[in-house]
Amino acid sequence: MPPILILGIFLIYTAVLFLVTWLTSRKADNQSFFIGNKVSPWFVVAYGMIGASLSGVTFMSLPGWVKETQFSYMVVVLGYLFGYFVIATVLLPLYYRLKLTSIYSYLDQRFGFWSYKTGAAFFILSRTLGASLRMYLVINVLQIFVFDAWHVPFWINVLVFILLIILYTLKGGIRTIIWTDTLQTTFMLLAVILSVIYISKDLNVSLGDLVSQVKSSNISRMFILDWHHERFFLKQFFSGMFITIVMTGLDQEMMQKNLSCRNIREAQKNMFTFSGILVFVNLLFLFLGALLLIFVQTRGVDVKTTDDIFPMVAISYLGPVAGIVFLIGLISAAFPSADGALTSLTTSVSIDFLGLEKRQGITEQAKTRIRYTVHLSIAVVFFVSVLIFSKLSDRAVIDKLFTIAGYTYGPLLGLYSFGLFTKRQVRDRLTPAIAIISPLICFFLSKYSQVLLNGYKFGFELLLLNGLLTYAGLLIFSSKTDKK
Repeated sequence: MPPILILGIFLIYTAVLFLVTWLTSRKADNQSFFIGNKVSPWFVVAYGMIGASLSGVTFMSLPGWVKETQFSYMVVVLGYLFGYFVIATVLLPLYYRLKLTSIYSYLDQRFGFWSYKTGAAFFILSRTLGASLRMYLVINVLQIFVFDAWHVPFWINVLVFILLIILYTLKGGIRTIIWTDTLQTTFMLLAVILSVIYISKDLNVSLGDLVSQVKSSNISRMFILDWHHERFFLKQFFSGMFITIVMTGLDQEMMQKNLSCRNIREAQKNMFTFSGILVFVNLLFLFLGALLLIFVQTRGVDVKTTDDIFPMVAISYLGPVAGIVFLIGLISAAFPSADGALTSLTTSVSIDFLGLEKRQGITEQAKTRIRYTVHLSIAVVFFVSVLIFSKLSDRAVIDKLFTIAGYTYGPLLGLYSFGLFTKRQVRDRLTPAIAIISPLICFFLSKYSQVLLNGYKFGFELLLLNGLLTYAGLLIFSSKTDKK
């Protein structure tokens, strides 16, 4: 496919995105940016969150990941359902009752200054790394198939992508993203469905026969029964549950969209609807991954990494129409990787560290200028982070993402669990040290677990251990009275 055609598709999609941005950001103010003036329709939020949850990582990495893990990821997805139930019935009511804009304000009310700043800082670290990793995955595809042909350096590609994100999120924020996410979700799902159809036609095999072929093969194995294995099914299930709780329920980006709903009932409707649909969508992605593996084996396609399977097949083997469909899906997956992250990080830094909501004697225009400065500063951090990730290994990006989550979201899990399920007071000044030591212990145990634990290998349940260690540290240095 000619690079100029790929670039043209990207520019047309971006133009549509900016049209939506213009329509939604008119008369936007700081409350529009942070919580969408609390008028977002719940069904629009639910539909758009599908694309935001999946993003470029699932679109690119999950199908190729099937080669290494088969369908064992579906056990994680089943765990998601229970995690979303906890979010809808425990966390959302808490956030609405306290009327939070930043969800980390809860830690300030419950524990104190240092716990509050620790929670917000770990979110900023987690979201920066995760969003940068997602952006790198998509930008790298554009680099390979477009900009390398024109000898354009990778850093210019990254810069252009981030500038586009800045332009369409700077004014409208969450009010814009609620609606752009619906556009992105539509094209992403359409691309996956059409890719399945094109693969079926190219192999000259009906979809029914392909389903039977996948079902009867080792590719469709979901449950791994060896408890030593890093993907033992119970570890997968509980990891999925807690990954959801921390990466959605304790994540400002995802909760900011829920908090833009009119009331708690609509936010809960959004969460239940979204979680049910997400199970079927992930199964569709895994089925696509299985078909891609069948295709490369049948056609003898040579790919360097699992993340290359989908783009290589779609662009180089299925014809120009299939390639265009893939690119539209990829581009639509790319923007949620960055826009929500940039908005939520701007919100967290502005409110949690700069205290923008509580500042007295400052005009709305001054607050807007501060928000713009924060927005641009975070974009610079994204730029540097993506360049760093481009130098790292070829391990599947989705695997990296969950590994990062295990280390960075664990302290948040421990903090919120301690706050919700005990009435004890922590020694607030010790919270930062506890939150740093816990991931370090987890790193050591993960590295040497097979020697220390009779062959046991940690998987995504590292997140649970990290949260438990944080919880234990808080418990040890706590009391029935406030000793801040």
